[in-house]
Amino acid sequence: MKNYDHYTYKVTWSAEDQEYVGLCAEFPSLSYLDEDKIAAFQGIESLVKAVVADMEANGESIPEPIAEKDYSGKFQVRIPPELHRKLAIEAAEEKISLNRYVNLKLAS
Repeated sequence: MKNYDHYTYKVTWSAEDQEYVGLCAEFPSLSYLDEDKIAAFQGIESLVKAVVADMEANGESIPEPIAEKDYSGKFQVRIPPELHRKLAIEAAEEKISLNRYVNLKLAS
C-alpha cells in the first residue's frame, strides 16, 4: 500500500459550506467537510486511505505522492513572442540572464 501519510493535504475554510474542508492535491476530486479543522484533516486522510486501498484491490494505478517525486528543476513554458522580448529586455536592463530573471519573477 502506498504511504497515504506522504500525500499533500490541506485544510481550509469553506465560506460556501460554513465548514472546514480537507483536500488532497494528489486526489483533487476528493474532499471532506467538518465543523472542526482537525476532524476535517483526519477525515480527508481517512478517505484517501480508503480510496487507495480500494484502488489497490482493483489493480488500479495509484498516484505517487508529490513529496516523493523527483524533479529536474527544468520545465518549458510557451509564451507569446512579445512577452519573450519584453522579459529579455527587462533581464538585460537588470544585467542578469533571462533564465535568472524569470526565476526571480516566478519566486516572487
